[in-house]
Amino acid sequence: MRGVVRKVGRWRRILPINEQLWVKFDLLRTLVRRDLEARYKGSVLGNLWPLLNQLSQLLIYTYVFSTVLKVKLTTLNGLPANNFTFGLWLFAGLLPWIAFTGGLMQSANSVVGQPNLVKKVVFPLALLPLVPVLSTFIESSFGLMALIFFVAVTSHTLHTTLALLPLVWLTQLLLTAGLGYLAAGLTVFLRDIPQTLGVILNIWFYATPLVYPASAIPEQWRSLVFWLNPIAAIAEVYRDIVLVGEVEHWGEWGVSSIVAIVVFCCGFSVYKRLRPAFADVL
Repeated sequence: MRGVVRKVGRWRRILPINEQLWVKFDLLRTLVRRDLEARYKGSVLGNLWPLLNQLSQLLIYTYVFSTVLKVKLTTLNGLPANNFTFGLWLFAGLLPWIAFTGGLMQSANSVVGQPNLVKKVVFPLALLPLVPVLSTFIESSFGLMALIFFVAVTSHTLHTTLALLPLVWLTQLLLTAGLGYLAAGLTVFLRDIPQTLGVILNIWFYATPLVYPASAIPEQWRSLVFWLNPIAAIAEVYRDIVLVGEVEHWGEWGVSSIVAIVVFCCGFSVYKRLRPAFADVL
């Protein structure tokens, strides 16, 4: 522990953050690194598997919706209107969804899957649901880098709006972590939560304009979908930033950010209230 304190002590001169918080941050970083290493330990391709999984989903959805179902998409910022453009548009919307659902589903089992850590008095249990959220988010960044590369090659430019991505990530992570805390806490007492989440997320996926354009939604429902579905707004802002080069959904993004903050506060509050009983139940 002393070594950790000395390591993070350098940053204390720059950022006025409590030393105990720096120690927890370093522990969280270590847990996330170990989680990423353990996921693909022994595999030949290693951490390339997340990118391959994302690209396989992209190919399947692109074929089904652009070729089989004939979903039409208008030209984006000078990009040619073809199946490749549709694939870029589709991938930009799927990336935050993959990170969101993957982090949420794995967070649900983050506490029940670590009974030994839960029973340790000194271990900060607030970190457990954050580990899968951050690990899945990091995995999705491989796909995001590939997307930015293909857009740059196709349009011969990199949009300055890419600088706004960290702000969108913050909204996405707050939403995922808040629901992750809620799911992790409730799963300790009700083991049906992960299965229930699977059903809810399947419905949520098709209720969100990810594989079909928002223009396909009836006009009287379109605004309601964006204002009540934070993932829909986040996906559209991803497309605005990476593909269009201009944010066209400022209002929806603002509302989704407020929703994400409320969800995070509520989820963490519930988790904190349930935390004292975890060791007894497990």
